[in-house]
Amino acid sequence: MYVRTAAVAAAAFLGLTFTLLGGSASPAATAPDSAGLLGPTVYAHRGASAYAPENTLASIDLAMRLGFTWVENDVQRTRDGELVVIHDDTLARTTDAEQVFPDRKPWRVKDFTAAEIARLDAGSWFGPRFAGARVPTLREYMERVDGNRQRLLLEIKKPELYPGIEEQTLKLLGETGWLDAQHVSRRLVVQSFSAESVRVVHRLRPDLVTAFLGTPAVADLPRYAEFTDRINPWHTTISADWVAAVHGLRGAHGKTMEVDTWIVDDAPTARKVRDMGVDGIITNAPDVVRGAVGSYF
Repeated sequence: MYVRTAAVAAAAFLGLTFTLLGGSASPAATAPDSAGLLGPTVYAHRGASAYAPENTLASIDLAMRLGFTWVENDVQRTRDGELVVIHDDTLARTTDAEQVFPDRKPWRVKDFTAAEIARLDAGSWFGPRFAGARVPTLREYMERVDGNRQRLLLEIKKPELYPGIEEQTLKLLGETGWLDAQHVSRRLVVQSFSAESVRVVHRLRPDLVTAFLGTPAVADLPRYAEFTDRINPWHTTISADWVAAVHGLRGAHGKTMEVDTWIVDDAPTARKVRDMGVDGIITNAPDVVRGAVGSYF
């Protein structure tokens, strides 16, 4: 999901953020299921990315310290086959690749080795306090999420660029302990803008919860319900009637389909989509959304 980064967040809160980054807060406990609790689930989009560089370990650590168990990320693949956590399919926006490799334009992720990407600074663009942050490998990221006792909404990004990335991602999830019954039932959702990619994940691991990113027409929703459990739309594209139509269907696991909408960073919009009946809100500023809707986190 691409949105302009919220690096212009309020300075007062940034001061709190930096204090938290250096604090000694305990890892957030695994939160209970949201059933019966007030408010939609809040997902920290690319971590607490309004206050720390997106998709870095610093960003998910901050989400943890703010008390959020659910984080969202993006997975792509390097030239030598390493899975890395980065949103754009180029390195230019969120790293210093242009300076380190000036002759490698347009700096596509798939054109660089994991070792080359590991050299890049993925934090200075956001602020000097984050200088030296790195693009994490998916393995490093999963180990940190697990250590933080967080849950993950994992997006397979641009699968058309990376044939076989679904199988590879599932293999790594298995190697890092994320495909056991406890993780699969409570701590992991896999999503993509590619319906075919979601179908592949469902075929390979039918026990996994999956989500399709987009806003299908109501008439097309039953087709998506065959292979996914959730429809995750951009918040400007939905209405209460559309959300109700999704809720009127049972998904691939025989349960009521859910709606997690993105990207909502302000209180009025958070309350608006809550009142539409969404099950979750994906946000760069999870504290703002939690304050607005009294959510489970």
